[in-house]
Amino acid sequence: MKTDVTAVMVEEHKLILRMIALVEANVARMEAGRFREWRFFFDAVDFIRNYADRFHHAKEEDVLFAALVANGMPAENSPVAAMRMAHDQGRNFVRGMEEAAQKAAAGELGQIPGIAENARGYVALLRDHIDKEDHILYPLAERVLPEAGRDRMVAAYAAAAAAMPQLEAKYQTLVAAWETREAA
Repeated sequence: MKTDVTAVMVEEHKLILRMIALVEANVARMEAGRFREWRFFFDAVDFIRNYADRFHHAKEEDVLFAALVANGMPAENSPVAAMRMAHDQGRNFVRGMEEAAQKAAAGELGQIPGIAENARGYVALLRDHIDKEDHILYPLAERVLPEAGRDRMVAAYAAAAAAMPQLEAKYQTLVAAWETREAA
């Protein structure tokens, strides 16, 4: 039986999807006039940049995607290229959400549409992106990547996690705290 090189990614997606659900719910509440906690949007940006992007996407791009390309998948005009492009699009939405939230927090009126547009764009993009990875790219990777090298991939994931100790626990706690506040 081959060493599973995508299970950790699927698990990380679960936490990302929980944050995405919070973003979506808080945008709806914000637009209805029931939510003005700009701190949430700063926490969401922090989570996305550090957990989803620097932690999770870095493992995908530097380890999984690199292994797929090394084993014959084209780097351009391929599923790997499409996933990288989606990562870049997500970064643009996050930048826009952060800029509008900073202005709103500073008291500048008219920022809610900018927060909402960028947040909704990110939510839609990431849900679709995660679905494609979990149901198309990751199963493909499990089929095509040879056993030789899989242990190195798993070790690289572990090294990435070790380089950022407590990061996962920090963001699990952050997401859970906002979920608890939303449920209250």
